[in-house]
Amino acid sequence: MLNFTSPIYVIRHGETDWNVEVRFQGAKNIDLNAKGRVQARQNGEALARLLGEKATDLDYVSSPLARARDTMALMREAMRLPPDDYRIDERLIEISFGDWEGQTLSELEKTSSEKIAERAANKWSFLPPGEHAESYEILSWRVAAWLQSLEKPVVCVCHGGVIRTLFHLIAGLDGDEAAEISTPQDQILKIEGDSMSWLPANAYGV
Repeated sequence: MLNFTSPIYVIRHGETDWNVEVRFQGAKNIDLNAKGRVQARQNGEALARLLGEKATDLDYVSSPLARARDTMALMREAMRLPPDDYRIDERLIEISFGDWEGQTLSELEKTSSEKIAERAANKWSFLPPGEHAESYEILSWRVAAWLQSLEKPVVCVCHGGVIRTLFHLIAGLDGDEAAEISTPQDQILKIEGDSMSWLPANAYGV
């Protein structure tokens, strides 16, 4: 289990149309929808209230996928910070679902019901079919490498799969339990030590 004394603020990218349709998004570059852009700005406003003058002291890093980068830019704009002044890190890209990307579970039930049942029984280590596909366990290896590289407090915009691995790596949740964690797009996940808590975007009055 990893432990951090400097806080990490983790934000999932805003909503996309594929999120609404419950499609496997993975490493595909899908844009934010209108609600996702609003969520990004609200999270930025919340961070500005939460961090105050310390906002400029943190490192800002994003997944390279467009939905994460656009979320970061909109957040920083809402914080009155230069929108493009942040780093990207390839290790934060979403889990790859291989051949399943772009499809829904109900669509896959018609063609791959056995694989769907296999995934339900062992979600953490399940490897979807297709080149470059990953399990949550494989994803956790690169996320752990990213965590070990941190040198100061950080604001990170990433993906649901990445956040699930954080609950395994930092809070010590069993892999299959971590793989089922809900990852809201309108809240901020604060990590400090081995403590992880979701902070609603409208909860800050400071």
